[in-house]
Amino acid sequence: QTRGRYKSKLSGATDYFVGLTAEQKCELAERELAEMKDEIQRLKEDSEQTLQNLEAVIEEADVWWTDVKKAISDFEKDIISTISSKKGSIIASEKLLRYMEEKNRHRDLLREKLRLKNYLLKGYKKKLQQQLRQEEQMGEMLCEVHLQQLQVRNAQYQEKIDEKNQELLQLKRTSGKTVQVLNFYKRKLQDAMEMSASLMKDISQRKELLWKIEREAALVEEQRAEAESVNWQLRKQLSDYSVPPVLSYVQKKMAVTDLKNSLKAWERKVAVAEMSLKSYRRAWNQVKMSGS
Repeated sequence: QTRGRYKSKLSGATDYFVGLTAEQKCELAERELAEMKDEIQRLKEDSEQTLQNLEAVIEEADVWWTDVKKAISDFEKDIISTISSKKGSIIASEKLLRYMEEKNRHRDLLREKLRLKNYLLKGYKKKLQQQLRQEEQMGEMLCEVHLQQLQVRNAQYQEKIDEKNQELLQLKRTSGKTVQVLNFYKRKLQDAMEMSASLMKDISQRKELLWKIEREAALVEEQRAEAESVNWQLRKQLSDYSVPPVLSYVQKKMAVTDLKNSLKAWERKVAVAEMSLKSYRRAWNQVKMSGS
């Protein structure tokens, strides 16, 4: 019945779907899908309720079977055991009659209870059927009202769609201008980043050059300190210097000249001695070669 009502809704709205746009058709399809999901959820709840009812019936059957087994056990204990004895036939007959009367009375009470329960369930069923018919009638009325509301909403949505299209066109134009401005600033940013990289490289080179200059300045400072120390020593020596006499200078000059002449004479002697040594070595080598 639910599927039949759903199909009737679809068939009734088919003609209306022809005049709708794709967005409106999509919206209506989403609504129908939501209704189908709700219907599936209701069917799932009904199935769970049926499952719970079956579980209750099974539980009731288990209880009934437990009562039957207990009754069989009591009957065997009270009646069968008494009948099996030799002197218990009269007592067993009385017990059997009481047992049968008790069971009949219990069965009458159970039948009356079930009859009352059945009457209540019939009334509840009738009430549910009446509610179901009312809901079906209300559903058909709601379907017509829903169709009229859809028509009104269609006109409203059409106006909104036109407005949104105009806004979208305006936004596209604004977006085009924004993209142009963004590209311009992207190029400026790229140029700024390249300049920044060049400046960072230049700064690094200048820092390295400054470090070298500082090292050279420290080295020059050390050399200056050493030069000042040497200059101070030379100034001290210059302040303590005394010029020797002229005669002593002439004597030392003559002594230097004599030493130079003596050095030249000794150099000639050394050259002659080296030549003699070479001749002696050649002679010795010849002697050694002739001896061998």
